Amino acid sequence: MRNNFLRSGRALRLATLAFLFISSAAHATESLTIDVHRDLYCGCCKKWIKHLEANGFTVVDHVETNMSAVKQELGVVPRLSSCHTAVINGKFVEGHVPAEQIVALSKRTDLLGIAVPGMPTGSPGMEVEGEQEAYQVIGLTNAGTDQVIAEYPAH
Repeated sequence: MRNNFLRSGRALRLATLAFLFISSAAHATESLTIDVHRDLYCGCCKKWIKHLEANGFTVVDHVETNMSAVKQELGVVPRLSSCHTAVINGKFVEGHVPAEQIVALSKRTDLLGIAVPGMPTGSPGMEVEGEQEAYQVIGLTNAGTDQVIAEYPAH
């Protein structure tokens, strides 16, 4: 009788742990959903989406006819502009931002969004074999100032 009780207690603990693991995995996937707004004919935008998907993001792809209006509505200032604009958890992600920086953005309550201005060669979606120019990931603070979040060197 005691062994059956211990076995059933162990089974219950294992079932509880499995439930918690599955629940947290589902929540993690849910939190990695990102809305990407892009022009229909932009090839680098499609390549950046593939980068996000390869890094665990679920991408909701929005093809837009007026990206300037989208950027303005989302609060992307012209100095941080690039070709596509994404939104995750209410914050903007502008341009060819690496997936790791987007994940880190969720921990930053002081930022409205992050950007890789322009279209630097070697950034995600702008890969050219053997080439990478130096670029920075810039955060736009709640106060409206720029802050360097990460730097990627040339090679």
